[in-house]
Amino acid sequence: MFKVNVNDIDYQCDKDMALMDFLREDLKITSVKNGCKEGACGTCTVIVDGKTTRACIQKLSKLEGKKVQTIEGFTQRERDVFTYAFAAAGAVQCGFCIPGMVICGKCLIDQNPNPTKEDVKKSIRTNICRCTGYAKIEEGILLAAKILRENTEVPKLKQTGKVGERVCRVDAPAKTLGTAKYADDFSFEDMLYGKNVFSKYAHAKVLSIDISNALKMPGVVAIYTAKDIPGKRYIGHLAQDWPGMIDVGEETKCIGDTVAMVVAETREQAVEAVKAVEVKYEELKPICTPEEAAAPDAHQIHGEGFMHFGKFRIPENNLFDHEEVKRGDAETALANSKFVVEGTFELPPTEHAFMEPETAIGLPNGDGVKVITGAQGIYDEYHELSNYLGIPQEKIRIQSATVGGGFGGKEDMSVQHQAALCAYLTKRPVKVSFTRQESINYHPKRHAMKIYCKIGCDENGILQGMKARITSDTGAYASLGGPVLQRACTHAGGPYNYQNVDIEGNAYYTNNPPAGAFRGFGVTQSCAVVEALIGQLAAKAGLSGWEFRYRNAIRPGQSLPNGQIADEGTAMLETLEAVKEDFEKYEADPNYYVGIASAMKNAGVGVGVPDIGRCNLTIIDGKVHARSSAGAIGQGIQTVLLQIICETTGLTPEQIVVEHPDTKYTPDSGTTTASRQTTFAGEAAHQSSLKLKADLDAGCTLESLKGNEYIGEFDFKTDPIGSPKPNPVSHIAYGYATQLFVIDKEGKVVKVIAAHDVGRAINPLSATGQIEGGVAMGLGYGLTEDFPLKNGVPQVKLGTLGIFKSTQMPPIETHLVEKNTSSIAFGAKGVGEIVCVMGAPALQNAYYKKDGIFRCKLPLENTYYRKPKPNKTVTK
Repeated sequence: MFKVNVNDIDYQCDKDMALMDFLREDLKITSVKNGCKEGACGTCTVIVDGKTTRACIQKLSKLEGKKVQTIEGFTQRERDVFTYAFAAAGAVQCGFCIPGMVICGKCLIDQNPNPTKEDVKKSIRTNICRCTGYAKIEEGILLAAKILRENTEVPKLKQTGKVGERVCRVDAPAKTLGTAKYADDFSFEDMLYGKNVFSKYAHAKVLSIDISNALKMPGVVAIYTAKDIPGKRYIGHLAQDWPGMIDVGEETKCIGDTVAMVVAETREQAVEAVKAVEVKYEELKPICTPEEAAAPDAHQIHGEGFMHFGKFRIPENNLFDHEEVKRGDAETALANSKFVVEGTFELPPTEHAFMEPETAIGLPNGDGVKVITGAQGIYDEYHELSNYLGIPQEKIRIQSATVGGGFGGKEDMSVQHQAALCAYLTKRPVKVSFTRQESINYHPKRHAMKIYCKIGCDENGILQGMKARITSDTGAYASLGGPVLQRACTHAGGPYNYQNVDIEGNAYYTNNPPAGAFRGFGVTQSCAVVEALIGQLAAKAGLSGWEFRYRNAIRPGQSLPNGQIADEGTAMLETLEAVKEDFEKYEADPNYYVGIASAMKNAGVGVGVPDIGRCNLTIIDGKVHARSSAGAIGQGIQTVLLQIICETTGLTPEQIVVEHPDTKYTPDSGTTTASRQTTFAGEAAHQSSLKLKADLDAGCTLESLKGNEYIGEFDFKTDPIGSPKPNPVSHIAYGYATQLFVIDKEGKVVKVIAAHDVGRAINPLSATGQIEGGVAMGLGYGLTEDFPLKNGVPQVKLGTLGIFKSTQMPPIETHLVEKNTSSIAFGAKGVGEIVCVMGAPALQNAYYKKDGIFRCKLPLENTYYRKPKPNKTVTK
């Protein structure tokens, strides 16, 4: 019998187990989050005898006589202070890491009531946040310390909720205290647990699957294989090429492939039964690079073909997608250029490392199924689950839990279809979760790309033309590989005014983990190349990087390289002007090197694809319930909707309830992707609010409007890629940005200045938080993050990915440029993706100035963060 004191209450447990499991499963204390169970992320942090401890690696046997404290054990005063401080500071985005951060803050303040910023950084140094860049978390802890130290009252929030106000996020209190419910925080009576039996190899033929011994193990309820899937076995948003399970006689395509699903009474029993499923393989040689994939004698990974936009396709030479953007005469323009630069760049895959690993719960729902999920687009799941289970869509219901980060990595199906299948077949609730390593192995990454690019300018530094050839590794399955390649191509010309471009891109299937959407969506890769070369070209032309960009920057009325005319809200110049003083200061200082990069990023799906935002308002019990399927993954869309409703109607935040996405109530507003929801769902909320306002202006009260529903919908027509129009409209809008990264003599990043054209900042507090978080991702992509593979198998754990920690983050100065006067969503442009795009090339530029080495591979080598390995001398 093991004894443990939690929040001043004594408990007993008859088996030795991880403290985290005891807290979450036995005591239902869900503020303690399971982010990795490897001791790497800090989401499960608790206080043990006055010291912060990771609950996932502490056994109950080591805790007798010690006191454990979680947020549930805080005094009411402490809860009120941290709730206010973290909300007011804007410290909360996806929120999954926040309870662990609050615990660190509480422990620090108990020991040191007047901490410095450096003290705070050190206190959270072992806790990872992928969303915020840490700055606002640090501010929240410092603010909490001040209120507690000075024993002042917690200020009352006075917010109008209007557009442009620094409104605290609607979900900040629940996320701060750990009461927000993520998918794994739900539990149900009679709930079972499902676990995937994954392939041992990236490429192998499945010879047999023997489940007989596993079925006899304690607690095992069922084991399902491919033959048990009642509907269509292949899933995928755009290309249905991803089998839910691999059948006997078929070949696995990547390490994340499932060959069976085990369902048992407990998670531990399911894990043990997975080990007892006997699968015989014939191991085959995997294709590991696009070059191998394109070889004439290469095996065809999808030789059986697949459905793509309703058409059956069999790829040739493993080529999944080809894209082109061509305007003018690039060859002649380059031949006539005074200065020309060129290079081939190697860009690695990247892991999203969202703090919440994938979980879904399937629940029997009449003769259908309900699924609680934590993903980016409930209607994508709605359609795919109907196909997978072979039942009508009206028998499917998808309900979104709070989502612990996404960044694109939760657009594809992962656990949802298996949870739905197991619940549908067993007629009991079934929870399916990935471990952190399973998540790393399974979900699509940022695409690895090899990019050749050549750019030329005249004697005055005016761009003349560019040529690019992009080779993308889309991994074993298509995912969003086509649109990502499109965006890499459409944005390769950059935010400049010239007309001669010749861009071609190819995406190939390999046996690597799939690649798909990741913040930046292909632009991260092409910008890393183009902006690095522009830095070199500027030097050749005898111009500073700032001056070169200023001369070429797109201005309203001019045509972008892809042909779209820049509208009056274009503020590329203004982003450069915002950083000019800092650029010149650091250029003149011999102690520093300043790297610069600029970028543009689309808002909306664009390129001719239907793109509709929806938000309905329903009046219930004197309050306005805002309903949209726009996925809230930490970017703050729920607060944006609230502000737009308040601005339009004159109502206060207390009168608005923003609901979680649920296919039973919320209309389809598309996936949270392409920096689109603020513009599209936001304008839909504006439209429905105008209808409500008309009734309020006519003298109606909310009480008298009980049951009324106001429908809001917004779409925008764009032209497809390759349109014959002289000036096609590729996207509804572009955001523009310029970032400076300053390094010292050692090569350490000491400051970042980021100027962003956001159109209109609906919520400046959230917008600056997005920028700070994006800068952290840009630092990781440029300097430390890698994703090595061996025979298609990831060779990393969460703790070895190279994610920036709090103590590594430099100060970030943000400038929000607001110029757009469009009436659509009050002029707002999405800022979620562009924020991480410029870090790598700006850093490349800074190091180029420092040592004259032009680096063409990420993460950058021979830097303060990746020092060269010393040559080993062998002595006899």
